[in-house]
Amino acid sequence: MTALLADIGGTNARFALCDTQTGGIELSAQRTLKTADFGSLQHAAEHYLKLVRVRPKRASMAVASPVAGDEIRLTNRAWSFSQSELKRSLGLAELKVINDFGAVAYAVPALQPEDRVLLHGADALPPTGPVTVLGPGTGLGVALLIGDPEAGWRVVETEGGHVSFAPQGEEETRIGRWISARFGRCSNERLLCGAGLAHIDAAIAAGDETSVPADWARHLRDPAAIVAAALDGHDLNARRTLARFCAVLGSVAGDAALIHGARTVMIAGGIVPRFIPFLRASAFRERFLAKGRFATYLEGVSIQVITHPQPGLLGAAVALGEQEEGKMEKGRAASRKMSR
Repeated sequence: MTALLADIGGTNARFALCDTQTGGIELSAQRTLKTADFGSLQHAAEHYLKLVRVRPKRASMAVASPVAGDEIRLTNRAWSFSQSELKRSLGLAELKVINDFGAVAYAVPALQPEDRVLLHGADALPPTGPVTVLGPGTGLGVALLIGDPEAGWRVVETEGGHVSFAPQGEEETRIGRWISARFGRCSNERLLCGAGLAHIDAAIAAGDETSVPADWARHLRDPAAIVAAALDGHDLNARRTLARFCAVLGSVAGDAALIHGARTVMIAGGIVPRFIPFLRASAFRERFLAKGRFATYLEGVSIQVITHPQPGLLGAAVALGEQEEGKMEKGRAASRKMSR
């Protein structure tokens, strides 16, 4: 049976089709739409379904927001929807909605060797759990994967990207103050996302300047341009920005690994795969290990970067397949109980 898959972030709405009952996962009819071009998730989904001329009865959607209750409100896009209303409007018999980084965590056990790059530690796939899954995109996603291939895996969705930023050194303290002056609070996500690159770039350029001009946001540089300029090597501010971004990512990844008791850290998101060599040469590893007495513990943690082009869609398919398996298992259990 064909299922509709979606991975909805603040910038892009990714869609695909998949038959989750064939024993394998093959994504087809993939399309990426700009969320800014649509007023709601329903409109984007309807547009996609018109393009592919298919009306599936089952859907699994990963969304960049907490998933609790019927009403869903995206964190970095002014979209909100009712799960029950969306299900009715799209003519679905079954709709599963999960957190976007929860979806990435679901995808981890299904990754192939070519779908990730090892940064440090053991080259194990499937990875050794617990697994911290985190990464910067439009926001900063964090999830936890526990279990193993034999006992099965369980995903714990979190909003760990919104933990308060803990600056290290004078420059990061200035960056934190610059962000707090504009947003009232500095979370890790304010630095470790696309817009975060622009925030770091502007804060470094501002130096000790503390004023907040009314039009400050208009002067932010494009994050992709910052990364390109940093990799080109001739823009000192861009290189300092990307280096600081990598250092902070190392600290946050190390903190998350300690909180989760992780033996593997998987870095995902649309930003890091663009500059893996730069990340490897940066202070990322040093900051990851800079946890005092627990540096030795963290030395044994495998760190990998997910390079699969659509881990969110893959995870949405895995989650829907697991739900179907769960229903079958419940049915078998009920049958066994009735036969007694």
